This record gives sequence, structure tokens and C-alpha cells, in this order.
Amino acid sequence: MDNRDSETQDEIAAASAFIKPLKNEIAKVISGQEDLVDRLIIGLICSGHLLVEGVPGLAKTLTINTLAQAIKADSSRLQFTPDLLPADIVGTSIYDPREHSFSVKKGPIFANLVLADEINRAPAKVQSALLEAMQEKQVTIGSESFKLPETFMVMATQNPLDQEGTYPLPEAQMDRFMMKVLVDYPDRKNELNILRNMARPKVDVKAEAICSTEDILRARNLLDKVFIDESLQEYIVDIIMATRPGMTAQLSSRQQHANLKSLPDLISCGASPRATLSLTLAAKTRAFCQGRNYILPEDILALAPDVLRHRIIPSYEAEAEGLTSDRLIQLILSELKAP
Repeated sequence: MDNRDSETQDEIAAASAFIKPLKNEIAKVISGQEDLVDRLIIGLICSGHLLVEGVPGLAKTLTINTLAQAIKADSSRLQFTPDLLPADIVGTSIYDPREHSFSVKKGPIFANLVLADEINRAPAKVQSALLEAMQEKQVTIGSESFKLPETFMVMATQNPLDQEGTYPLPEAQMDRFMMKVLVDYPDRKNELNILRNMARPKVDVKAEAICSTEDILRARNLLDKVFIDESLQEYIVDIIMATRPGMTAQLSSRQQHANLKSLPDLISCGASPRATLSLTLAAKTRAFCQGRNYILPEDILALAPDVLRHRIIPSYEAEAEGLTSDRLIQLILSELKAP
């Protein structure tokens, strides 16, 4: 390692020092959702949004509120319902008859962390208003445009149980989310911790502020200094190519042993170039969070399911065989040889 690499390593180690205390502080309130917390921190640092799926009662709302407390940031919660309007999210212009002028009332989207609860319960027009803000990082109210906070991040939730009265997100809109995270029930140990800490009439456990939004922005500015080897770049592209029907022939020479001949019949639509960028950026951020100035194959393998599961559409043949997008991703990762 030359002096320049050593300086970069020291710089990243110093800038990422807040990550471990941040996770420890969140763990005082949240028990058993380590993966969700990790993905939230990764998304916040690299400016990516999360789509979270899980049954009710798994502390999704509490998790994002606790993260906002721990980083001294503003948070807001949007409960999506069928009667919601776009103006309820972004804001609107209000006419003042006394002044004969309009004034802008900003909506709850003007926050650092926004929880969009049960996004699939709102109609398409409302979903589009949120997703446009996510993509453009600004909203237009009347004739004025307003920038959203630099540390703006959306965590949208979906309830996988109810189908009645829902408006499922189209695949093109789901692609705007950097990751789709599946939240499962806590194990026995964490369930006992939840019982002991929260089973009281009045529970007011809050996280202390460990860092600020300035720390997040400082971390974001260092992501370009995280090194990714050319072989890992090829590996990421191989993973993406393997998800696309008819493109397995374009795998690198390193992956010629991979037995993926059945994939074209099992996947009807694969990952877009946005997935390539998201997986690379997420892997860089994971390396940064662990105080490293370089990416390991483990970073890619850990995050590939979250980045890809909402971007792969299984074919009718795959569904008939009970193969989900997660199962197809595991098949691809098991067949492709990591550097």
C-alpha cells in the first residue's frame, strides 16, 4: 500500500468512525432489525431509497424515527390511503384574499427521512408525485421549484398480506428504489428483548443524537475514494448480464463454466443499468461503513439480493416451479465465480 492509499484508508477510517456508535445507539431502541438498519444507513449515505416489505408490527416506523433521532435529522411519516392527493405530500399554494397573493405551504416530503407507509394503498397519481421527488430531488409547487434536503431519503413500506384496495407499484417505478428489503419476524432472543424493554404502559425510549447530517454528507463525499478492482467491476456486470434473458452469452471469460442455460426461460425481464450503478454504489458504501477503502466480493454478495429482487420478473415457467426472484438471484450468485 503506497502513501496515498494509506492516507485514503486513514481518512475513511476517521470519517466512518460514527457508524458503530450510531448502530449501538439504535440497538438500544430497536432489537432484531440489524439488516434493515444497515440498509437504511447505506441508503442514507449514498442517497438511495428503500422499499421495505414486511407484515405489520415489525418496527419499521420506529426504526426510521430512531435513525432520525440518532443523526439529529428531521423525519416525517406519510400514511398512504386511497383518498390521498399529490398536494398532501408535496404541498400546495394557498390564496390569501387579504393580501391578494398566493403563499406556498410545503408538504411533509420536506424532511431528511420520509417514511411512506403502505405506498401501495395510494393511487398512481400520488405514487408518481413521490417517485418524481425521489428521482429529481426537488418538487414544483405552483410555478416555483424547491430543492429537497441533501440528505433526503425515502423508506416506503408495503404490506404483503392485503391485496384488496391496493395499487401495486409498476416495475418501472419500483426500479427507482435502490434496494428492496424484506423484514422478517425477530428470533426468540430478540423477541424476549422486545418484551422486556417495551411491554410497559408508557414506553418512551429514545435514541440520543450520535452524529449530524454533516457527518452523512462528509461520508458521501468520500465514496469516490473507495477502490473497486477491475475484476469486481466485471463480476458486477456478469451478475447483471445473467439476469437479462438472452444475454448470458455476454458473460466474461471467467464465468464460462457457469451453468445458466435455463435462465432465459425463467426470467421474463432482468435488471436495468440502474441496478449496475446501485449495486456498485451500495457495495462502496458498505465497505466505507466497515472502515475500508476498497470493495470485497462479500460486499457485492451481501447486497445483490436487496438491489436485484425488485428488478427481476420471473417468467410463468418460473412461477409454475415456485421460483421467486430471490431464488433466481441465489441461483445466479451460486453459479458465477467471485474473484
